[in-house]
Amino acid sequence: MEPIRILLVDDHALFRDGVASLLAEQEDFEVIGMAGDGKEALEKARELEPDLILMDIYMPVCNGLEATRLIKEEMPAVKVVILTVSEEDHNLFEAIKSGAHGYLLKKERAEDFLTMLRGVSKNEAPISRSVAAKILAEFARQAKQKPEAAPGVQLTPREREVLELLTKGATNKEIASALGISENTVKNRLRSILEKLHLENRVQAVAYAFQQGLVKKAPPE
Repeated sequence: MEPIRILLVDDHALFRDGVASLLAEQEDFEVIGMAGDGKEALEKARELEPDLILMDIYMPVCNGLEATRLIKEEMPAVKVVILTVSEEDHNLFEAIKSGAHGYLLKKERAEDFLTMLRGVSKNEAPISRSVAAKILAEFARQAKQKPEAAPGVQLTPREREVLELLTKGATNKEIASALGISENTVKNRLRSILEKLHLENRVQAVAYAFQQGLVKKAPPE
């Protein structure tokens, strides 16, 4: 299996070097480039065509949220995971709207960080636990305000089951176990859900599900 090719984007060279050293010790990751701001990130992404970009938010010239928007518009297949110190709600939801595939905090333990990054290859969305709690709380609030189902969306009963488990934070493996199906089948169901809802990733699918009332109930606040 080919390693995940990663572009590191952060304006602190020491932090970039530290993450690069950590990833260099793993056989399934390969750091192919680094950038110190969002503008350089866009240029490097065009040049190197990475599988995954680890993107800081607060950087000079062009911040990480704007860089994410620009990169996703031009290269939608590239996955961007925000890696930042910021737990601010505004940054979190702007990152989701910008097309970010995940949102990790720099305070994560190395082993947890690596585990969540490995989920990217399974199309899972790496999200720090404290951040996930904020996302679910916000979606629960929105679900109470907008309980009506989205018109014209035809998900199969099995797709709705997958989506409901997704809103509870389940991984592909956990969904497969709960429904008695293979992980590959889960991936296919998720792909179908995203195509039908015209969404890019599972984080957006969770948001949409709660906002449009596509699941039975929102998670407890």
